[in-house]
Amino acid sequence: QVQLTESGGGVVQAGASLNLSCAASGRTDNINEMAWFRQAPGKVRELVGLITWIVGTTVYGNSVRGRFIISKDNAKNTVSLQLNSLRPEDTAVYYCRARRGEFFHWGQGTQVTVAS
Repeated sequence: QVQLTESGGGVVQAGASLNLSCAASGRTDNINEMAWFRQAPGKVRELVGLITWIVGTTVYGNSVRGRFIISKDNAKNTVSLQLNSLRPEDTAVYYCRARRGEFFHWGQGTQVTVAS
């Protein structure tokens, strides 16, 4: 099992920046990729950013590309998400996800609220 703990959420004004962090523990060997998803009330969960664990290839959701940056620290088993130029529509619960083989592991989520 992989345990994921997110941190860094909060309430910010539009245009501000925020940094989210996700720490992986437990069976962290052979993690293939880690990602951030988000889910706003009444909406489906959507991909924000994904990073492969060895090569570091990144993929971003259309709505955040150019504003958010995903990065990793293999030594610390952490993945971070830098959120820039935040908009009210970025308000959501942000979830960390790890893929290890065919299994996906999710964190509990951290709330990001952007006030206009």
